[in-house]
Amino acid sequence: MTAAAAESTDPVVRTPHGDVRGRYEHGIAVFRGIPYAAPPFGPRRFRPPVPPEPWDGVRDAGAFGPTPPKPPYSEAFARLLADPVVPGDDCLNLNVWTPEPGPGAKLPVMVWIHGGALTRGSSAVPVYDGRNFARDGVVLVSVNYRLGVEGYGLFPDAPANPGLRDQLAALEWVRESIAEFGGDPDRVTVFGESAGAISIGALLASPRAEGLFHRAVLQSGAPEASDRDKVRRMVRRMAARLKIPATAEAFAAVDRDLLLRTQAEVGRLSSPVVGGPAFGIVVDGDLVPRDPLEALVEGGAAPGVGLLLGWTSEEYRLWLVPGGLLERVDRLGPVALAGAMARCHCGHEVPRGYRAIHPDAGTADLVGQLVTDHLLRVPLHRLADSRTPELPTYVYEFAWPSNVPDLGACHALELGFVFDTPDVPEAAQLAGPGAPQELADQMHAAWVRFAVDGDPGWAAWDAKHPVRVFGAGDPHTILGPRDRELALWDAETVSHQAARPRELTSRAPGRGVGRVRTLRVPWPPE
Repeated sequence: MTAAAAESTDPVVRTPHGDVRGRYEHGIAVFRGIPYAAPPFGPRRFRPPVPPEPWDGVRDAGAFGPTPPKPPYSEAFARLLADPVVPGDDCLNLNVWTPEPGPGAKLPVMVWIHGGALTRGSSAVPVYDGRNFARDGVVLVSVNYRLGVEGYGLFPDAPANPGLRDQLAALEWVRESIAEFGGDPDRVTVFGESAGAISIGALLASPRAEGLFHRAVLQSGAPEASDRDKVRRMVRRMAARLKIPATAEAFAAVDRDLLLRTQAEVGRLSSPVVGGPAFGIVVDGDLVPRDPLEALVEGGAAPGVGLLLGWTSEEYRLWLVPGGLLERVDRLGPVALAGAMARCHCGHEVPRGYRAIHPDAGTADLVGQLVTDHLLRVPLHRLADSRTPELPTYVYEFAWPSNVPDLGACHALELGFVFDTPDVPEAAQLAGPGAPQELADQMHAAWVRFAVDGDPGWAAWDAKHPVRVFGAGDPHTILGPRDRELALWDAETVSHQAARPRELTSRAPGRGVGRVRTLRVPWPPE
């Protein structure tokens, strides 16, 4: 077939800014790299997104668009996590997979917001291929947004949270444009993992996002607002290394590669396990008017939005295993436990209770589960408990252990199963060889059911705390599998801290105030 003949059979769809030409791949219409906002550089750097310039003719949408600036993973993490780079300025773009392009189909829509600690990741990761959602009757949209200091730096001369504002702009594009791709703008489900789930938590609580989506899936991330001082410390430390003022104007004049290297150097000792300065979503009085978790639990935000929430059984193993830190935390013993108590703002009774429940667990496993519960399970339980029966919430746990030694059921492992892409090489990096296709069939089908009618196929959350477990064998429901651990937390004292991790400096028990040990665990992994 000639190029002209191929073009004549390619799908063409009209968007508010111009026509785009996609490709048919295995019977699915795929459009990649569609701009939803103008390039965020030059005078638009560190500013809220603005619509792209309209174009004449038909824009080719056959390849992924540019990815936002980001530092690479370290060698140890790059072996596990794919993060392709596509050069170019036009990085505020999205992709659409649809089985039936054109108005009238009114198919359910799912919008994917990727994770990566708000510093890495993109919609071009092969694990996030949307073809199997489209195969099953869903229009799948995946989104790029600004990362790191470009998206979440806090400056006195620029609005906060530009990366989150990008996500809002993408959802507005979906509302205005998705019908032309066969989607129903009144049946939109947002889903995301890790930083993507945290972002969705903020959007759930934002009045400006009301009506843009109707269901939400939070995978391994809870609604939270970062401490503004913690984010400012990242910016100030970068400014000190660069010998410039801590202003958006000064940062905009710095070479992008130098800025990325400096960001990586400053952030390398921060971690989900130990805290530390990091970029994050902050309360800004506008898009994020108050702490998202409190707005949802106490303020009744997100009325009418159904939720699917969950975690993996051993989230922390992705944070500790690749760099050999699991063994190091085990060697630190009591010092590590003291650090976990400081990190989690809890007393001795909590780790003591965990030890009683898990007498054979090593120190690293206890510390990892403590921090996981503090960051994820405690706030997600609070969110689920706050919902009324009229707003059904469903909870899951992913428990299948990776075939990569020691990773277990770690953070991000479920992604290849949710997207039904366990066969792509990039999914096998984390899952190892021989990931069970049957488990992918089951988990992917549950996400599709949730998008279609709001019911993934198991009992909604209630006083019995039903949790759907996806692991070895058939998926099954367990009542309150984490209740004994979570009952140890004093909600009265930790509820207002559950979503506000702080920098960790711990003292070994019995050593007095003169000797301080700092646990250094690099994350994001540089």
